Amino acid sequence: MLNIFLIAAGLSMDASAVSISNGICFKKADRYFLFSALFWSIIFGLFQGIMPMLGYFLGKTFSGFISSFDHWIAFFLLSVIGINMINESKKNDEEAVEYNKIVSAHTILVQGIATSIDALAIGVGFALLNVPIYISCIIIATITFIFSFIASYIGVIFGNIFKNKAEFIGGCVLIFIGLKILLEHTIFS
Repeated sequence: MLNIFLIAAGLSMDASAVSISNGICFKKADRYFLFSALFWSIIFGLFQGIMPMLGYFLGKTFSGFISSFDHWIAFFLLSVIGINMINESKKNDEEAVEYNKIVSAHTILVQGIATSIDALAIGVGFALLNVPIYISCIIIATITFIFSFIASYIGVIFGNIFKNKAEFIGGCVLIFIGLKILLEHTIFS
């Protein structure tokens, strides 16, 4: 079980970093932020919990297929969202950018997919090791939810510290996460 908790913590790191970037888009931790943070934390937890189950049931053949390009998909999706955030940060409005443009449901779904693609391969590994998949997926989903929700508040704090540069930093973080995923699977694999 300790290994499952460590794997869950590791898998949740990308989702947590994206949650920080999302939290940066908010000026304060108001009711709208709370609803949004709960929403994306639930989505990230669900994707992180579902993907290992998919990998588990689809088996090793699918893992070999997806692992050849999963890192490119994650890099592309996170880079597009990051570039959009950077472009929005260059608008010199006194007011904050409309939150729903940056942290829309569509954006959160794309982030959820991009940050959980690696969990698919973890599921294949679970199948090979006969790991109890249902409890493992519940643990992964729960830990990802908790870490993402806490990270969202960290994002609000950074957003208030860096004010006008926060959205730019958030976009750079997303691009960096995508690049990290790409490098881990190409150069450092």
